[in-house]
Amino acid sequence: MLGKIIVVGGGLAGSEAAWQLAERGYEVELYEMRPKKTTGAHVSNRLGELVCSNSLGSKLPDRATGLLQHELRMLKSLLLDAAEKAAVPAGGALAVDREVFAEIVTTAIEQHANITVIREEMQIIPDAPTIIATGPLTSESLATDIAKLTGQNALYFYDAISPIVEAESIDMSVAFHANRYDRGDTEEGDYINCPMNQEEYQRFVKALQTAETTELRDFEREDPNFFEGCVPIEQLAKRGDDTLAYGPMRPVGLHDPRTGYRPHAVVQLRQDNLAGSLYNIVGFQTNIRYGTQKDILTLIPGLENASFVRMGQMHRNTFINAPTLLHSTMQFRQRNDLYFGGQITGVEGYVGNVATGLVAAINLARKLEGQAEWIPPRSTMLGALCYYITHAEAKDFQPMKANFGIVPALEKRVRGKRERKKHYAERALKAMRESIEVMDDTYIGEITMPEVIFS
Repeated sequence: MLGKIIVVGGGLAGSEAAWQLAERGYEVELYEMRPKKTTGAHVSNRLGELVCSNSLGSKLPDRATGLLQHELRMLKSLLLDAAEKAAVPAGGALAVDREVFAEIVTTAIEQHANITVIREEMQIIPDAPTIIATGPLTSESLATDIAKLTGQNALYFYDAISPIVEAESIDMSVAFHANRYDRGDTEEGDYINCPMNQEEYQRFVKALQTAETTELRDFEREDPNFFEGCVPIEQLAKRGDDTLAYGPMRPVGLHDPRTGYRPHAVVQLRQDNLAGSLYNIVGFQTNIRYGTQKDILTLIPGLENASFVRMGQMHRNTFINAPTLLHSTMQFRQRNDLYFGGQITGVEGYVGNVATGLVAAINLARKLEGQAEWIPPRSTMLGALCYYITHAEAKDFQPMKANFGIVPALEKRVRGKRERKKHYAERALKAMRESIEVMDDTYIGEITMPEVIFS
């Protein structure tokens, strides 16, 4: 048994980090404050609970998130393995039954001989080798201590949760199964689509534009760091009457079976659990008051009598200014045995959270063993993400999701967007394999290249 390491936070990044360290022989104390102290967004005490969408994004390697998933499989990620075991049909996306997923993660962590789960709030940064992975809802006490250490105030932006509907309450004489352009895993289509004509769409947009929203707290209302990737549906509606029709409600690649024509707009619902009894409304995060929310959502054709298991809501997200505070290894610049992982570093998206927790764990283990740090190549999606959040302009730093815009350009020009992304993916997977071989990590051992199927 090697030395003891403390991981704070039992979400995606913390669970991944604890597992990676334990598999390398370290004694890990994983602190999770739930259920003794709740967050307002979580609904269980399970580790790895997903509180927003149930999708980990595209699983295709020529999509940014899909490429990152492939890279994490090569690094033996526990949570990617759990996601595949809990997967539900979602076209080209890796979506999971969130309860099954969290149960798999919780069981793996709690039953690991090298991990002790401590259900207590960590109020200060421990004076020991530590990974902070407390996510968007870091407790006030710990956030205060982090602010003291970093010498700056914590930053906030808004994150949001989409509503969930009981499948049997959807009127399938109006709604229909289909994927845009017939892409997907199942013959009938993985998404349920609620079509709107122009009149129905305009009525819906008007209701969103005039809806009463939840009053924000002072620090939220004054916060300039509103994350563009998770804008509430009512905010999008206020940007213009046609914004939604060209955004989350775009009808391209879909035809209403009742008319044979493309609808003016469409609301898509994605399967949320393995049983197929729950569906979440895609892209419909909102800050509208619950009662008003239901009134507005039942204006959607096919959802007039819908039964909502969960309404949408907004919650706080805390993150540090990573460009001024972290190395690309996720190591804190001013203390070499302190690392950060997950959403608190400024990454966005479930897979990015897992990825940075994994990187933090690998590098803390290597630091304790006197080995050289491991920095994923920038040509990989993992390396590009770690580089971006630690080298972006500090003054205007905002959270970043995996995307090809942060990856270095190809050495030779490649025509066509699809072909170009294929080259990015092939280059990244080759670079990741070579990097792992150089790292010579005994836990990773033999590297299995993922089966690559491009769109």
